Amino acid sequence: MTTDPRMMKAFWRTRRQQGLRRVQWAALLWGVAYAGFGLACALKGTRLFHHGGIPVAASGWAVTGVGALAALTCAAVSRHGLRPALRALLWTVCGLAGLAAFSLLMDAITLMFGQGVDSRASAVNHALAAGGTFLLAATARSDRLLPVAGAASAPTAAPRPAQLVAWTGTVAFLPYAAMKQIWAFGGTFAGTSGAEMRAISERNGASGIWLAFESWGLDATMLLAALGIFLLWGLVRPWGQVFPRWTPFLRGRRVPRGLPLAPALIGAATLAPYGVLGLGYMALATMDVVTIRRGDFHSPQDVLLVGWIGMAAFAVYGCALLVAARSYWLRTRGLPQGMDAT
Repeated sequence: MTTDPRMMKAFWRTRRQQGLRRVQWAALLWGVAYAGFGLACALKGTRLFHHGGIPVAASGWAVTGVGALAALTCAAVSRHGLRPALRALLWTVCGLAGLAAFSLLMDAITLMFGQGVDSRASAVNHALAAGGTFLLAATARSDRLLPVAGAASAPTAAPRPAQLVAWTGTVAFLPYAAMKQIWAFGGTFAGTSGAEMRAISERNGASGIWLAFESWGLDATMLLAALGIFLLWGLVRPWGQVFPRWTPFLRGRRVPRGLPLAPALIGAATLAPYGVLGLGYMALATMDVVTIRRGDFHSPQDVLLVGWIGMAAFAVYGCALLVAARSYWLRTRGLPQGMDAT
């Protein structure tokens, strides 16, 4: 292949244009498939959304409408190009799909530890909606071609502000991890002992894997928090762009952008709004504007203590993950994937 910079730039630009056209068609096909899935659920009476544990009526028809609107909009984009009105429609449908995918992270966590999801149809809907969110977002930006480099540049760390945000997200999880570990070791926190927490887990249908971790003095959610911190720092440090030496067969090669960005965006889209809204609810409950349910704890004050710790961790970490993901995306855009770093 020629090494002429202009020809290389034209080559990579053509390749990118072809890839973006494929993304547009994939988004169109997703819209058709999603509309068909929603129609099938509507005709069978399957409820895909729940509010407060109560199934939401006509949810299948809502999914059908989102899929149909996405398919029609993508078809119009393929025919007429990305006009302002079509771009606005794409972002609108993208937002609706993102809302429909809200609980995908929770589904993944339950399945990871061998637990069953509450509804298989809802879990499939979350996964389909998440895929559509990425495809629609890529289609909405498909006319904004970025220059592609002919060779990979050296890995770079995120700017100092982004790294400070990563430190904030890390520190926010420390009280949460400490609380969970106290229970895992059998101690008492917020008026509830570790034995009581284990009984609550068993009563709520926790899987054998989840209970096994607790019997070993480990809390599964704390392990997930550790993985989340690992992901957060991979987004802001150079080792998140190139596989390190301890990864057999892959060391020295570029990390595909989607590998850290996909879980980061899913995590941020789930944890940030969940934590921020949860903090608002905790504030209202603390001021006695709303009544908080005691649940499995001994008093509302115990619920508030645990709630403040958990929601603060989710909100701060979710926002930090979003900032780190944006920094990673900006630092790695335009780089060919899977090639050596040297």
